[in-house]
Amino acid sequence: MEWTVRKLLLIYLLGVNLVGFLLMGADKKKARKKTWRIPEATLFWVALLGGTVGSILGMQIFRHKTKHRSFVFGMPAILILQIILILFLVFGPIPVVSF
Repeated sequence: MEWTVRKLLLIYLLGVNLVGFLLMGADKKKARKKTWRIPEATLFWVALLGGTVGSILGMQIFRHKTKHRSFVFGMPAILILQIILILFLVFGPIPVVSF
């Protein structure tokens, strides 16, 4: 199996999204048991590092953080910024036409 940058990136993204999803489930479980919680900053860092889709799915499936405005608006905002970054990296800057 040849390890290309695309394969490594795909494995990384699958992993970090799985972590984001599982952290949302674990934090919901901890919230129900009223035990030590996963810091919100950690949940956002996982999203910033590429786990936004998994975090959003975890929010919806576990019904966790869905009433927190910072998560309801913050997670989609991070996802939009990540999509813009990917598009910029794939297609590059728009060339300026000079006359």
